[in-house]
Amino acid sequence: MKQPIHTDMAPKAIGPYSQAIQSGKTVYFSGQIPLNPKTMEIVGQDFAMQATQVFLNLQAVAQASGGSLDAIVKLTIYLTDLAQFPIANEVMMKFFKQPYPARTTIQISALPKGAQIEVDAIMCL
Repeated sequence: MKQPIHTDMAPKAIGPYSQAIQSGKTVYFSGQIPLNPKTMEIVGQDFAMQATQVFLNLQAVAQASGGSLDAIVKLTIYLTDLAQFPIANEVMMKFFKQPYPARTTIQISALPKGAQIEVDAIMCL
């Protein structure tokens, strides 16, 4: 059985998907890009600002599902430029503490709306 998770504190889906789906005690997050949830626009061109917005969006979805970032067990980070990897790490460490979630980081050619970063997650409640 699956239950959709939705919050107005994170961007609305820009396609046919849910912000997250809960199945049992596991929550599967759709990828979050750096959209301001109120304006649905990318927050700017600064990579650190974009990364921060992505983690704020993930945090909002985590809270809407009854959890927190501390309950996230797996992250996948998609970057359009792997040279931004150190900045992604710095920003992530502002939102997570040890033990950090398992993580994969990959470079891809493009993201929706010209975003520089997208992150999806798996959380256990």
